Amino acid sequence: MKMDIRQATASYETWLRGCTTVVEAALKTKHAQMRGDLFYFFRGTYYRWTQLFPEICKDLTHAPQVLCGGDLHVGSFGTWRDAEGRLCWGVDDFDDAYPLPYTNDLVRLAASVKMVTDSETLTIKYRQGCDAILEGYAESLKQGGCPFVLAERTQNMERLGVGAIEPAENFWDKLAEVPAVPDREVPTDARAALRKMFPSKTKYKIARRQAGMGSLGQPRFAAIAEYQGGYMAREVKAAVPSAMVWKEGQSGRGEKYYDPTIAGAVRSPDPFHRIVKGWVVRRLSPDSSPIEVDALPKQRDEYTLLHAMGKEVANVHLGSKRQIQNVLRDLRGRNKKWLRKAGKEMARAIEKDWKAYA
Repeated sequence: MKMDIRQATASYETWLRGCTTVVEAALKTKHAQMRGDLFYFFRGTYYRWTQLFPEICKDLTHAPQVLCGGDLHVGSFGTWRDAEGRLCWGVDDFDDAYPLPYTNDLVRLAASVKMVTDSETLTIKYRQGCDAILEGYAESLKQGGCPFVLAERTQNMERLGVGAIEPAENFWDKLAEVPAVPDREVPTDARAALRKMFPSKTKYKIARRQAGMGSLGQPRFAAIAEYQGGYMAREVKAAVPSAMVWKEGQSGRGEKYYDPTIAGAVRSPDPFHRIVKGWVVRRLSPDSSPIEVDALPKQRDEYTLLHAMGKEVANVHLGSKRQIQNVLRDLRGRNKKWLRKAGKEMARAIEKDWKAYA
C-alpha cells in the first residue's frame, strides 16, 4: 500500500525511535518548521524523497551506483579547517550517505535549486542553474576531482563566485550562554566521544544543541571549553542509519557509510569530523559550519556557485572510482534537459506533499 506524507512521516519517526532516543521537543519544533516553509519541509523529509524518487524518476534509478551523499541540497555545503589550518569548502552533511544511482544527488540538488529560485533566494534562472551543476559535475569527474581549499585567498574564493565568507556573528558568546545539562542526561557513549576529542584534563561544559533540519529530533550535544587563551568546542550527534534503510524495510543502529564517504571523497578533510562510539563528532567554530545560501554575500556569481556545487558532488562520487567511467558514459547518453525535467518534477511532488502536510 502506498503511503501519503503523513503516514510516511509517522512510519519513519517510529522507525527512528528504534534507532536512537528521540528528543520529542525537538521533533515538535521540526514539525512546526516543516509546516511553515516549503524548503524546510524539503530538507526535513529526505525519507519521503527515498519513496518518491524511484516512482517519479524511474528512468534515472538504473543509472550507475556510487556512494552518494543522499540528502543533498543547496544548504548541504559548508566550511571547515583542514589539518593544516586552511579554510576548506564542500558537502558537510553525510547523515544519509548510501550507495545510490549518481542521479539521486544531482536531481535532489536541482530540486532544491528550483525551490530557491522560485522563492527568489537565488536570482539565477532555473535552467542556467541546472546547466551549471551538470557542467561542474562532468568537468570534475573528468579531471579526477578538485578539492576546494580556499585558504583565505581571493582567487580561491572566486571559485565559489563570492568575495568572502563571513563567519557567524557572536558565535562563541551564543554558545557559551547555552546552559549546561546534568551529566545524567548525556549518554555515556556521547560523553566518551567528546572526551576523546579534547586534550586530556581539559574541563568543558556540555549543553544540548539544536541545529540542522533533517536531523532535528536526534540527540545532539555541544561541549565548550576555555583552552589556552580562547574557546574550543566539539559537537556530537547520534549517528542513525540512512533513511534508505527505513525505505528498504530494515532496521539497525549506527551509520556505516558516513566515514567511508568522507574518506573516499576528493577533499582535504576536517580531522575532527568522524564517527566515534556511535556519535557523529565535529569541531564547532565560526568557520566550521554549514552555510545557508541566503547568508552568502548579496554580490555573488550564482552560476559559478552552482558550478562549484556540481564539482563538489563529483568530488564525493569519485570515492566510487570503479564506477566513474560508467557514470560518464551514462551522462553522455542522456538528453541535455534530463536534470531540469527531473528536478522540476521532484520539486512539484514535494510541494504537493507540503501542502497536504501543512
